[in-house]
Amino acid sequence: MKRQKFLIIATLPLLLFSCVSKKKFHKLQTDYFNCQSNEKVCLTNEKLSEDKINKMSSDNSALSGQNKVLQDQVDYLKKNSNQVLSALTDMSVMSNKQAESVKQSLESLSEKDNYIRTLQSAISRKDSMNMVLVMNLKSKLADVNDQDINIKVEKGVVYIDISDKLLFNTGKYNVTEKAKNVLGKVATVLNTYPDIEFMVEGHTDNVPIHNGCMEDNWDLSVKRATSVVRLLQKDYGITPLRMTAAGHGEYLPIASNDTPENRAINRRTRIIILPQLDQFFKLLLKK
Repeated sequence: MKRQKFLIIATLPLLLFSCVSKKKFHKLQTDYFNCQSNEKVCLTNEKLSEDKINKMSSDNSALSGQNKVLQDQVDYLKKNSNQVLSALTDMSVMSNKQAESVKQSLESLSEKDNYIRTLQSAISRKDSMNMVLVMNLKSKLADVNDQDINIKVEKGVVYIDISDKLLFNTGKYNVTEKAKNVLGKVATVLNTYPDIEFMVEGHTDNVPIHNGCMEDNWDLSVKRATSVVRLLQKDYGITPLRMTAAGHGEYLPIASNDTPENRAINRRTRIIILPQLDQFFKLLLKK
């Protein structure tokens, strides 16, 4: 096919040359070659246009795919936007409620902290007062045998233990003359604290007592306690409103009653400085 085309092209000048003038021949030849060139250009342009169209089609498909992904994401965000806003609103409401709750809790804690500080301050003042009281008592009773009197503080309470042999004769409840001097020193210190209340307790051993005045150790312990408070009232001017008399008999021993020495320890009179509970009750009521 190509060979035949080549022969036709080759013989064409001869045929044309024989039929037309030289000038026309050249014109025809020029037009022919221009036509061939234009045909090639058109074919090339057609090929390029087809490639561009294919590429544009491919790019368009890719862009369509990307657009589909983006549109799906947009739809998802739109779908969940109301839920997100609702959740944020709920969180805001909860945060406001929680903030108010925290505020109220802090205020409550502040009140409780002030209350505790007040109690601690009162306890601290009481402890300080007890310490001064103990020091004054020990100073006043420095000349008394340590075996006959013992002053101590336990759990914020001051105890003054006076032995039986210092205060009373065996089986008796009348205070001895020697004991009056000791009780007078105790009364001097107690009178410097007019707001202090105290209890006088009588204690015995477990040896039964029988006489016309007392039925048992209950009676003996009570009568010994009342003898002491009566003496403090009459001889040393302590108001009875500050004092309480009590007897425990043999039922609160501090040692076993198996030896004479231990029984002597159990026979004692105890003065207890009572805590000022009314002050703490007032603090509780103020809460």
